[in-house]
Amino acid sequence: MTTATRMPRALRPFGSGQYRLLVVALSASLLSAGAWIVAAAWQVIELGGSPIDLSIVAVGASLGLVAAVLVGGVIADRVPQRRILLVVEAVRSVVFGIAGALALAGLIEVWHLAVLSFVLGVADGFFYPAYSAWLPALLPADQLLAANGVEGVLRPVAQNAAGPALASVLIAVQAPWLAFLVVAVLQVVAIAGLGLMHTTAVRRDLEASELHPVRQMFVDLRDGFSYLLRTRWLFATLAFSILLVLVVIGPIEVLIPFAVRDQTGGGAGEFALVLASFGIGGAVGSLLVASFRLPRRYLTLMILAWGFGCIPLAVIGVTSWLWVMVVATFIVGFLFDAASVVWGTLLQRRVPPAMLGRVSSLDFFVSLALMPLSMAIAGPVGEWLGLAPAFLLAGLVPPLLAVITLAAARLGQDELAHPLDGMLDATQVTGSEAAAGFAPPVDEPHPRSPAVRPADPRPE
Repeated sequence: MTTATRMPRALRPFGSGQYRLLVVALSASLLSAGAWIVAAAWQVIELGGSPIDLSIVAVGASLGLVAAVLVGGVIADRVPQRRILLVVEAVRSVVFGIAGALALAGLIEVWHLAVLSFVLGVADGFFYPAYSAWLPALLPADQLLAANGVEGVLRPVAQNAAGPALASVLIAVQAPWLAFLVVAVLQVVAIAGLGLMHTTAVRRDLEASELHPVRQMFVDLRDGFSYLLRTRWLFATLAFSILLVLVVIGPIEVLIPFAVRDQTGGGAGEFALVLASFGIGGAVGSLLVASFRLPRRYLTLMILAWGFGCIPLAVIGVTSWLWVMVVATFIVGFLFDAASVVWGTLLQRRVPPAMLGRVSSLDFFVSLALMPLSMAIAGPVGEWLGLAPAFLLAGLVPPLLAVITLAAARLGQDELAHPLDGMLDATQVTGSEAAAGFAPPVDEPHPRSPAVRPADPRPE
């Protein structure tokens, strides 16, 4: 038995030195992102902004993500992912520094925050596909669930707990400008971690093409959309996600700060506590899922966790007790992130490597296509109808959507027909096998793209 196999299942990816460096970089990046959420929100409030103003800032980030993520997926399937992530982290550092300088000089306005949020959204649009496509090149298939679980722990702990807590302390000590400048410096850690890693080749045979690069990009996108439409489990899950995001994301991102302020009398510290509870719940859920094998009913449990996990949101709009909000967000975070770990692993296990960057980008694009609309309408809905009706809709509509999705798409039949523990991973198909017409035993056909080949772990 090797040292890696003797380790607890959730910790086995840490046997790789490259993965440990990636975790360091990811932790610093997520910490900065979490601090930005609270600092930007409280900067808007200090400027005398309303829920509509905060919606404008939030819409900027979501528009940037949606605008860039498809291009990010194409690039992630063609350019070594480490290089993409290095550029992304450098851009994020510059954005945080600009926000801090403007705030320190007393010149910052809501539209500045909206523009900077847009740039951060663009950076995220390149980050997510590159990270998702790179991970299977760094680790064996049987460690991907654990690695996604680690990310599921880091994301809520750093982005929803430690980052907001850091920002609230810095805001209390001075003002939001201090939080902006501190997280700009934190980005140096992310850049250094990625800088120490090796560059791995993209897991795709890039054949010479006479097409113009822009036209080739659209061909790649066409192939990605074609794969999405042909693959029932993928299409059904993303259709569910796009409606879930419309109903839920706006209230969570835009209305919770005002619920904390107006219903409990809290400030930045109390808002950070609510976000921290969401993060801690997500970390616990992610760690629990990462400690076991993929569930047999992976699609059913994933959809139900996302749908029924929203029910506690209905309580937030009617309670004046901060501890109730904390418990509610803990439950939501637990179920959301547990399901997200399964989803990330599912993509990496059932999607061919040559398509993974594009499919990951389509995942974000399709599921988040209505996020800007959700952000834009959350503020007006909260003001016109009140916080209670807005959170009631966010809590009760998703369970109904989940049940309809499972029944209409027959996802239960799909997961029984394609057990992941008993099938060949899409990541295990070699170039020679693909050229000979061999396909893994899953329901989706191979995309019309260059032959799939195994990852080359050697640096370029």
